[in-house]
Amino acid sequence: MGIFDLFTLGTVPQIESVQAPKKSLYEIKINALDGSELSLSSFKGKKILFVNVASKCGFTYQYEELQKLSEQEKNTLVIIGLPCNQFGYQEKGNANEIQSFCSVNYGVTFPITEKIELKGSNQHPVYAWLTQRKLNGSIDSKVKWNFQKYLVNEEGALQEIFSPKTDPLSDALLNAIKN
Repeated sequence: MGIFDLFTLGTVPQIESVQAPKKSLYEIKINALDGSELSLSSFKGKKILFVNVASKCGFTYQYEELQKLSEQEKNTLVIIGLPCNQFGYQEKGNANEIQSFCSVNYGVTFPITEKIELKGSNQHPVYAWLTQRKLNGSIDSKVKWNFQKYLVNEEGALQEIFSPKTDPLSDALLNAIKN
């Protein structure tokens, strides 16, 4: 039995209508992997794809497709990778190890944040916003596993959620980015 047999990825609920968020995503502070502040407000006017990432996951190959997507859609989309060690303890590295892994193995140039927690009492405010309707104005959700994707539109509203199984270059994701 593989690790992916231990849980159900299931389908991710679709957002029926996008409403104004209760709290602006752009107000939330998060640091880049190097410790400098990554200003989410600097991405206003572009879509943002938040992806929780891990170096030792069965979906780690998606880094390559995420980098291609980042280059392909650089005028309209920003991808932000958020390392997390809460799913199968698959991101044990420190900031330098994560940066080196992403650069050397996948040529990643899109922003990678500090390692954060996506759930529990130390949940980072970005993931509180992404997963709580009372903050995002649209839907409650749970992060199922590494490489789950949250797409935020150009106005900072949660647009769509994609399961970890959704490849970054899939038609579903590409169509959502273009719409």
